[in-house]
Amino acid sequence: MSQLLQRLCEEATARGVFGAAEIRNDCLHCGALHSAALATYRVHLLPTGGFRVALATSDRWLSESIETDLLHLGESMEELVSEELCELGAAPLAGKIRHFRNDEREYVFEHDLPASGDASADERRALDLLLGFEAAFRLLGDMAELGEAP
Repeated sequence: MSQLLQRLCEEATARGVFGAAEIRNDCLHCGALHSAALATYRVHLLPTGGFRVALATSDRWLSESIETDLLHLGESMEELVSEELCELGAAPLAGKIRHFRNDEREYVFEHDLPASGDASADERRALDLLLGFEAAFRLLGDMAELGEAP
């Protein structure tokens, strides 16, 4: 499993759209490059063999700025991420993106990808969703410092 996360870390780093990327506690952490507040994109390995892709921040105002933009746009987070996945040549998002405050007092947007039985395809889907999250969120709220996308 650590090799799988290492490959995802290398791919994410090569894309140049994330800040520092590292693996901690069986989870890939990629910094949001131009966010006005600290935010991290994450890929967790699920016990079932699937993945959980998330954006997390402890900054309430950053989370609220994202929510406000979604409200004004009139589109759902699922629609925005699905559009970005289609741009990557990937299948649109299936299911909902959860948004909540976790026990660590972080504001989290997350989505689970169940295992398909094809480890290589699952790894590709996890990378696509990570990139889809980044592309969709980077233009929302204060995720792009001074409103400028990377």
